[in-house]
Amino acid sequence: ANVTVTDLEELQELLTVNIENNRHLVTGSVRAKVLKWGEDVTEFQPPPDYILMADCIYYEESLEPLLKTLKDLTGPDTCVLCCYEQRTMGKNPEIERKYFELLQMDFELEKIPLDKHDEEYRSEDIHIMNIHRKQ
Repeated sequence: ANVTVTDLEELQELLTVNIENNRHLVTGSVRAKVLKWGEDVTEFQPPPDYILMADCIYYEESLEPLLKTLKDLTGPDTCVLCCYEQRTMGKNPEIERKYFELLQMDFELEKIPLDKHDEEYRSEDIHIMNIHRKQ
């Protein structure tokens, strides 16, 4: 596969180090790029086949920019896999509820059952969602 890993500017060096440390495992191409939620995604077009998201639901102010970026990045055939740890402290349950409520305005969600998760890494508080744009 041709892969682009993204994060904020201050984490690009770490992404590059991780790419280099794992280069021997890569059979396609991999590059690191800055992606700030809510900003222009023209350089990431055409829409990717897959978007893998891990632990992206953290604070309420990030929800709108994250959802905008997802809408801007996805095409009708893009599969988004979203993995997150369910957190029960503070405002986290409310933030998760709001995120999925807003997400369902433009996307179809399918929760991947726990018995389909990797046996070694599965956990009751780790959730994986398969997400597609609504037609």
